[in-house]
Amino acid sequence: MGLLGALSETPPQQILIGNNVFEEYKGAFTENYVLQQLKSIPHTFVYYYSNENSTMEIDFVVQHDNEIIPVEVKAEENLRAKSLRQFTSDNPSLHGMRFSMSGYREQEWMTNVPLWAVKWSFT
Repeated sequence: MGLLGALSETPPQQILIGNNVFEEYKGAFTENYVLQQLKSIPHTFVYYYSNENSTMEIDFVVQHDNEIIPVEVKAEENLRAKSLRQFTSDNPSLHGMRFSMSGYREQEWMTNVPLWAVKWSFT
């Protein structure tokens, strides 16, 4: 996170205050945070997925032990996850996971996990 902050030259005050200037970087910082948390989990491999024939993009596809989990990351409580929903519809054997500022919520096709609990969601 420190390197991303340094490269973007974003002052810590802008991240903490959360004004509109930071909107441009918020998604990238949040995805970077989640990626770092996922990479620290043993027996977990993280990949990026993009379908060449559509605009569908999944933030990460995680292999944890023998399980494959499509992952969507949201910087706010905006819980729209169109690509994740489509991906799980196209692959009904998979259960998606969304990390966001919203609380824990289990749905038929995916589980929402608060950002602070990323590391503990795979244990």
